Amino acid sequence: MRKALANASADKGGGSKMHNTLVYLRQHWQLYVLFMLPAFALTVIFRYIPMGGILIAFTEYNPFRGILGSEWIGFENFERFLSSPDFMRYLVNTLKLSIFGLLWGFPAPILLAFLLNRILSKSAKQKIQLVLYMPNFISVIVLCGIVRIILSPTGMINSLLGTNTNFMTMPSAFRTIYIASGIWQGAGWASIIYTAALSNASKELKEAAVIDGANIIQQIKAVEWPAIKDTVLIQFIMSVGNIMSVGFEKAYALQTDLNLNTSEIISTYVYKKGLLDGDYGFSTAVGLFNTVINVILLVSMNALVKKMNEGKGI
Repeated sequence: MRKALANASADKGGGSKMHNTLVYLRQHWQLYVLFMLPAFALTVIFRYIPMGGILIAFTEYNPFRGILGSEWIGFENFERFLSSPDFMRYLVNTLKLSIFGLLWGFPAPILLAFLLNRILSKSAKQKIQLVLYMPNFISVIVLCGIVRIILSPTGMINSLLGTNTNFMTMPSAFRTIYIASGIWQGAGWASIIYTAALSNASKELKEAAVIDGANIIQQIKAVEWPAIKDTVLIQFIMSVGNIMSVGFEKAYALQTDLNLNTSEIISTYVYKKGLLDGDYGFSTAVGLFNTVINVILLVSMNALVKKMNEGKGI
């Protein structure tokens, strides 16, 4: 009887609290609107209104006539791109760069987080993390300049090997250079989220595993991996969803006339056709095609992960 009364009192208290909250919101709604309005306005102005620009992809766009004044040509820009003899080369180059980057780059911050988690000295751990995070704050252009200097015929690599090879002119070396430099720049910073997730791992379970004689691999499998599993899955889904979003800045900065066979990707092609050649309608169509593929991959991978992970996804 007392338990029932206590439950009823708790329900009543919870209902009363919710009622008071609703009353407060109703009385002071202007304050919430005032705080939300700037964020809402910025989102609409910079995220939703520019979406109207995709209409350029379906027109023979003329900047002087505007979007509505330009000639409507439907899907001709898409057909032109898909029928281009270089279409498959651009698509394959983009996919190879993204997929190889995902295969090599995605596990790197996870392994780094596991290694950092083994360091017992807090001061040593902080110093190592500082060194690992620093490359993330180097701009892409500066990074590409460093890479070009190191790999030049008179650079450090050739000095160590006693050769004078210009690696930047080798099509076969472009992907390795691109992916390796990306891992060096971003792995340390990307490990932050996994290091934070590992802090939730049970120390009692870890101590029990050590007492039971578990080695490092067994400790990671039984105690640490369950703590970051959901975070890893979400990050993996997001990474697959961006598999076609290879930024043009780095690829363009590392391009040379001799490595175009592997370095020319969809984003650099869009940049050249749109800003350099002024073919705005065609470049917008190519960019829209790229975005649609990204969305399809994101939705598909999320559905696949949900089936494999007991309904857990984004």
